[in-house]
Amino acid sequence: MPIIRRADNMSSSEKRPSDGHDRPDTSDGAERRRLRPSGGYRKLRSYQVATVIYDATVSFCERFVDKRSRTVDQMVQAARSCGKNIAEGSRAAATTSQTELRLVNVARASLEELLLDYEDYLRQHRKRQWDKDDPEALEVRAVGKQDQTDPTEQADPLRHWKIYARWLEHADPAVVANTLICLIHQTNYLLDQQISALERDFVQGGGYSEQLAAARMAERRKQDRADQPERMDKAPSCPLCGKPMALRTARKGARAGSQFWGCGGFPECKGTRALDNPKP
Repeated sequence: MPIIRRADNMSSSEKRPSDGHDRPDTSDGAERRRLRPSGGYRKLRSYQVATVIYDATVSFCERFVDKRSRTVDQMVQAARSCGKNIAEGSRAAATTSQTELRLVNVARASLEELLLDYEDYLRQHRKRQWDKDDPEALEVRAVGKQDQTDPTEQADPLRHWKIYARWLEHADPAVVANTLICLIHQTNYLLDQQISALERDFVQGGGYSEQLAAARMAERRKQDRADQPERMDKAPSCPLCGKPMALRTARKGARAGSQFWGCGGFPECKGTRALDNPKP
């Protein structure tokens, strides 16, 4: 059996909990919900298959590629990059949707590079590349569909290896390479769907900055409602028409989110007064 290296070791720069999920800050005795969820990448099918691809690529290079060839390092790094960027993007989702989207795109590009390496290997060694409708390719793809049916063991990378082991541990390098090409195509499809969903969510809901600004505005409005009775007792008169003024909040511009006094006769009268101006 080939050496299987687990791909879930985390670099210090990733700084994420060992289970891949967010843990709320409970220092003040109450859970705090983040604006955007993050983590949970171990349950992503794309991450699971990317881990198998990484482990299998390490094994393939050790068994079938000259150790002195630069191709070994290039293939292993491309395979590693995919899973690590999916994980890092998932963690970055809590603070920046743009970074998450960029990292998933990097993962997709890394797999495309690895796909070309396997295709090059088959061509240069005069080995047949399976067509997508060949019986062998259909069998590998069918196993991939069955692999999604047991959520209780989704986070175990060795379990996913075992269901592909009869191909990935095969003595013929063409079988291993073709199997990995099938898995890369499957993962590319999943990443394309993931990227489309991230783009759609960004367009519809905005990125982290937009959501943070909306949350700030909502909190300011909440505070405004709480302070409204007291402030209305001190409402000044409009400097233009003399009508009582109302407390308002700027919705746009450089002072968006700040409060001011606006004429109660708006829009007929557009008189304003700064909030800290004393009542005449």
